[in-house]
Amino acid sequence: MIFRQLLEPESSTYTYLLGCEQSGAAMLIDPVLETVERDLDLIQELGLTLSCTLETHIHADHVTGAGRLRALAGSKAGFPARSGADFVDFAISEDEPIGIGQLQLRALYTPGHTDDHHSYLLDRDGVGRIFTGDALLIEGCGRTDFQNGDAGTLYRSVHDKICGLPRDTLVYPAHDYNRRHVSSVGQEIERNPRLGGGKTVDEFIAIMAGLDLPRPKRMDVAVPTNLACGEVSVRLAAS
Repeated sequence: MIFRQLLEPESSTYTYLLGCEQSGAAMLIDPVLETVERDLDLIQELGLTLSCTLETHIHADHVTGAGRLRALAGSKAGFPARSGADFVDFAISEDEPIGIGQLQLRALYTPGHTDDHHSYLLDRDGVGRIFTGDALLIEGCGRTDFQNGDAGTLYRSVHDKICGLPRDTLVYPAHDYNRRHVSSVGQEIERNPRLGGGKTVDEFIAIMAGLDLPRPKRMDVAVPTNLACGEVSVRLAAS
């Protein structure tokens, strides 16, 4: 398997490239519009062909590169079915396998940050990797105060769907604002100051209620554009 973690620095977004060496097929998880050309250049350098893109949820802080990648590379765009996004090529639901070549990911429904949020689990070569989007970050989690977010729901998603995985499962989030790259399920159970260390659901709800975070700067553009699969021209025509 070919694996790369790629950073878009303005929004501190991680995009994940997975490639099957046997078939030459590749997928991108949470691509960003501004880094489309960079990602395609890397895929070409690795001798791969982009088969599909996956979104963990409808992002509020950046515009997805899914639509642009489809136009340039002919890739298929996958979004959670619960997002209700338009112009998608396939909808993602829990436990349905998503495959390229010999790589198979399993979708886990992990709402709470948003009501459509999914994480993606990959077991390969004896290593478990979970791509957690904004549901679980390294020593943190995504906010729960918009897009039908709910702190109690997020707590249950993380504890029921992620914390029950083997403790050595690697955790790859959609963001890290301190340039950290990877964690593990065991580390987050022990050290996450919001969700770990034996925190109760009531304690977590209180923590999230007290964050008082500013509104994402690009939310008014990002959300409607992402609901159109990142098709910027479609959004402009409708506005």
